[in-house]
Amino acid sequence: MKKITIFDTTLRDGEQVPGCKLNTAEKVALALHLENLGVDVIEAGFPISSPGDFKSVEEISKAINSAIVCALSRAVKKDIEAAAHALKYAQRPRIHTGIGTSDFHIKSKFNSNQEEILSRAVQCVQWARNFTDDVEFYAEDAGRTENEYLARVIEAVIKAGATTVNIPDTTGYCLPHQYGEKIAFLKNNVSNIDKAVISCHCHNDLGLATANSIAGIINGAGQIECTINGLGERAGNTSLEEVVMIIRQHKNLGFQTNVKTEKLNPLSRIVSDTMRMPVQPNKAIVGSNAFSHSSGIHQDGFLKNAETYEIINPAEVGADDSKIVLTARSGRSALAYRFQKLGFDFTRNDIDVLYDHFLAVADRKKEVEDSDLSEMAIKHSEKTELVNA
Repeated sequence: MKKITIFDTTLRDGEQVPGCKLNTAEKVALALHLENLGVDVIEAGFPISSPGDFKSVEEISKAINSAIVCALSRAVKKDIEAAAHALKYAQRPRIHTGIGTSDFHIKSKFNSNQEEILSRAVQCVQWARNFTDDVEFYAEDAGRTENEYLARVIEAVIKAGATTVNIPDTTGYCLPHQYGEKIAFLKNNVSNIDKAVISCHCHNDLGLATANSIAGIINGAGQIECTINGLGERAGNTSLEEVVMIIRQHKNLGFQTNVKTEKLNPLSRIVSDTMRMPVQPNKAIVGSNAFSHSSGIHQDGFLKNAETYEIINPAEVGADDSKIVLTARSGRSALAYRFQKLGFDFTRNDIDVLYDHFLAVADRKKEVEDSDLSEMAIKHSEKTELVNA
């Protein structure tokens, strides 16, 4: 099984979500949770951006023992020096530096040309190598960069000392087959690619971040950059919990990670609370409805065999037990199950009678609660006793 490095950027890219700013104490606490989860690399921040972020990276560097602590920089000497100084206490420091490589960035953002950008890419890696042997280079907007030029840049930065090469789909533009083909092109056309790990950093603007990241590792990438709950700029980043569980469920792909999956849901809630960003109910793996069943057909199948409608055991990802939610779409088997959970053991005939009462309540409410069921059951039992008397 090929080990996929999980690079978590919740504390850097995830924190860039409006309203999700963290203080140093919050960042350190989350970093410790991430290390406990089993992520391999923690991107702690962007030190040059503010004194507060510099301090956060410095304190995380002191607190983390086993994970690599990474700091972001632009292809600017001052940025790289700030990152190095913030990481001075880290047991395993990594500097993450780079520059935009697409024509959109070269012409519009930098008012430059390909040769100058190539030179700056090499220079920033050389600067970073003065401080650490672990240097990651990012080719920003690689998703929209012409493959031949991207290959030239990647070959040059590896020669300059980059040990990881990040191929970001910065705008979430690529389709999975396009992103996979881009990674395969680099594997096949960069002569020294065996000297570096290819990393996927995919954004979710078209809802394809997870699919693109999986396509990336299938085609030879060895690292996925992701965030808890898929937090990140605009529509977010690749969701850590999604890629980890895809790798775990599809063992035939031949990949594994070090992530302790039973900690996924608890940490999802901690991140949501700390960053003040609710998780959408239908979010894969960690959403409140991820293991809920409300359709009668689904409920009946699930009660007969959970694997009929659940491919993941909730305990495997630290979620609460599966829920049978009663709505007007629910059937008799779900109703009987919920009554039984409340301690009422009704016959099939009882359930037939109660079902009509249940539907009347369900049509008035979005969800039938335990209190409604208890009231219904008591009334039915009293009526049955009177008839039998």
